[in-house]
Amino acid sequence: MPSPDKVTDLPSAVATHVGNGMTVALEGFGHLIPFAAGHEIIRQGITNLTFCRMTPDILAEVMIAAGCVRRLVASFFASGSAGSLHEVRRRVEHSDPAPLEVEEYSHYGMVCRYQAGAAGLPFLPLRSYAGSDLPRLNPMIRKVADPYGGPDIYVVPALRPDVTIVHAQRADRAGNVQMWGIIGAQQEAAYAARTVIATVEEVVDEDVVRSDPNRTVLPSHAVSAVVECRGGAHPSYAQGHYDRDNAFYREWTPISKERDAVLRWLDEWVHRVPDRAAYLEKLGAERWESVRVDPRTSQPVNFGRRRVVA
Repeated sequence: MPSPDKVTDLPSAVATHVGNGMTVALEGFGHLIPFAAGHEIIRQGITNLTFCRMTPDILAEVMIAAGCVRRLVASFFASGSAGSLHEVRRRVEHSDPAPLEVEEYSHYGMVCRYQAGAAGLPFLPLRSYAGSDLPRLNPMIRKVADPYGGPDIYVVPALRPDVTIVHAQRADRAGNVQMWGIIGAQQEAAYAARTVIATVEEVVDEDVVRSDPNRTVLPSHAVSAVVECRGGAHPSYAQGHYDRDNAFYREWTPISKERDAVLRWLDEWVHRVPDRAAYLEKLGAERWESVRVDPRTSQPVNFGRRRVVA
């Protein structure tokens, strides 16, 4: 029986699987951040989201500024090491133009939450909050007795997104998704979710995936929709396809300091840009060339196969 074809376009994937009031995770740890998917959520006017992400960055800023996000569940707030998140700060510090609910964890706390969700567990223990102020600030971080007689230990609750969205280098049409380079919590966040959308730089034949199976981070049974979306992680990077656009991150800091400037950017780069192809065209060939990477292939791996004796 042939595998189902899960390839679709980005507007259809978002319209089918993302709705108002959902809990959504858009993961990618500095690398393979699903910016194109976030922009499409904005274009479709989806609101009241609980937005989950390790290191909320420019993607969080634009989705919050666009009015998509009611609640932010996250760890380590920073604009890709290029400055502060001024839109987030306006919301948290001054409720300007509206308050933002924030539930903060450490990076490992977020990973443990996804792991618990993926494993069907109610919570997961961890030691890293000892001596931290986070348990005082976040009542969801709790301390419980060790049933085996050890000292009390902190636990975090399972996180089970309605939808997890990731970006990757490639997938086949059945939804076997392959990544390489820095991988964050994409696998854990995907298995914790009810639905998974994968945007990829290219859709490849099944034989390509089968030739290097260890790169398959998400197998087809975990993926609901696949979208071919070249440049879908810009301004972050996709190892082997394009580098991080450091200039973009530097440019964002002065923009984010003024809410009107953020809204103008959203109008110019999201609302008036119908899709990722138009976004890349607007970005321009010179800017795209500035993040081009030269090939650097890995050594071939011999997986071997059973010898057929005539």
